[in-house]
Amino acid sequence: MRVTRTTDYDLVARLNRPIHDLHRTLYPEYFKEYVFDDMRDAFKRLMTNDNSVFLLLEDDNEALGYAWIEVRTYPDNAFRKEYRSVYVHQISIVENQKRRGHGSYLMEHIYDIAKREGIHRVELDYWARNEAAKAFYEKHGFVSYRDFVHKEL
Repeated sequence: MRVTRTTDYDLVARLNRPIHDLHRTLYPEYFKEYVFDDMRDAFKRLMTNDNSVFLLLEDDNEALGYAWIEVRTYPDNAFRKEYRSVYVHQISIVENQKRRGHGSYLMEHIYDIAKREGIHRVELDYWARNEAAKAFYEKHGFVSYRDFVHKEL
């Protein structure tokens, strides 16, 4: 297996479908139907952001999944000390390759990137009903330090 940085927005848009469809199933009130052309255009725009990094996981030249990460700098202000983090926006693994360690392989690569950058914190969020994501990140030692809640009016 290998992980490389990619700017292939067509491929990432295709690899995004499993995670997007899951989010759509769990939260249809927030997520639109998956439309390839719209996803491709969105990822094309995102890949022009200097802070966004897209990592492609391949084995024998077969794309197995991707991770979208961002290096963030939170500036010092009156309320908070400055810090940097690697923020994980998304990880998506193709359906027939799930639960084979590919997500963990990507996470280890993300940890290595953070260490090389001198960053000591990896942050992420996931949708509350996504029990698979919750279990995966707990397995990786992620703990909640801030909850995001809402109230419908």
